Amino acid sequence: MAGPEIEALVKYLARLPGLGPRSARRAVLQLMRRRESLLIPLSDALGVARDKIVTCTTCGNIDTANPCTICADARRDETILCVVEDVGDLWALERAQALRGRYHILGGTLSALDGIGPEELNLESLRTRCAAPEVNEIILATSATVEGQTTAHFITDMLTDLDVRVTRLAHGVPVGGELDYLDDGTLLAAMKSRR
Repeated sequence: MAGPEIEALVKYLARLPGLGPRSARRAVLQLMRRRESLLIPLSDALGVARDKIVTCTTCGNIDTANPCTICADARRDETILCVVEDVGDLWALERAQALRGRYHILGGTLSALDGIGPEELNLESLRTRCAAPEVNEIILATSATVEGQTTAHFITDMLTDLDVRVTRLAHGVPVGGELDYLDDGTLLAAMKSRR
């Protein structure tokens, strides 16, 4: 139906989360229709991203500086280290302005089914950072999935010999949530985490 260049663009866009082949085709059509206002600026932005965005060697965040702006910010509380699964989790916590501490990105969760063991995660540098004398609390902000819980338990066990307090995010009823619509696991977690 289309030339190989357009098909290649559709193929690459379809690899993005939330976009299948149909959505990718619609996106390509919009890009072609709005060449001046959308395609060219997007292409330029992707080029800049390719050339300037790096991974922070301290925490694993992505930024245009290394260390990233969060790690380099002297106003951040260096006594608190929040452990998250990926960069999207860090962005969510920052968007909510939920933490003024520092972060550590694992790069995923432990998953025997997917063949992801401790060696595939950013755990060695986490242990090194947790052993620093200024760090006194580790907040485990992993997801409430089986893999997230397993990862949190593994990290807790890994840090038992260090003089740091390990805490977890509370799980339960979301703000604005109705009990009638929640699953049993969420209700159970909310009941256990009540205060």
